[in-house]
Amino acid sequence: MSYLFKEDNGKRTLRFTICVSGAAGGATVRDSSHLAEELGREIARRGHILTTGATVGLPFHAAKGAKEAGGTSIGFSPAASLREHLRKYRLPFEPFDFINFTGLEYVGRDLYLVQSSDAVITVGGRFGSLHEFTSAIEAGKPCGILIGSGGAADIIPKLIEILDPSMQRLVIYDTDPQKLIGRIETILNKEYDDIHKQFAQRDQFWFMDKNHKKKG
Repeated sequence: MSYLFKEDNGKRTLRFTICVSGAAGGATVRDSSHLAEELGREIARRGHILTTGATVGLPFHAAKGAKEAGGTSIGFSPAASLREHLRKYRLPFEPFDFINFTGLEYVGRDLYLVQSSDAVITVGGRFGSLHEFTSAIEAGKPCGILIGSGGAADIIPKLIEILDPSMQRLVIYDTDPQKLIGRIETILNKEYDDIHKQFAQRDQFWFMDKNHKKKG
């Protein structure tokens, strides 16, 4: 299995990296863990890769859901090593397929996670989730907000309205985890349409063609 591509009706398309951001603790974990799991399952069902902060709470439940659906889950740890991940931060090592030990602590980890993802989904959340959301907005990433999941997710619409309504163009809202992931997938497919066309027109050694034009 390729970690870059998936097959849709004989057509090779990208496997996007979709981050699920949410609270590690608090009321939204208790109330919205089932929603986080469904987000993870839907990302996996659609053949994409889940990214999270390799932490407890809602991101953990998203990773659990992805794993149950046979998907791929990558965690981005604030720690510099597995020992630090387990001992200093007391974070889980399962159900992740791979953990990137960033060594950047929480604030730096958030930025690395966002920049390594094609889109960011907010479910519930506290200040850390809000940081990841605002980082995604600043980076121009598509953002999905699961309305009704509490916490940061339910105040973001008002926050954007007050601070910069023009940023609404980057954000979609839905109360249904499956529909939200589907809408994000549609946006990403459109955004990467030129890459999909390149897949269809060139072989894997296209970069060896001296006459190809660089783009981006």
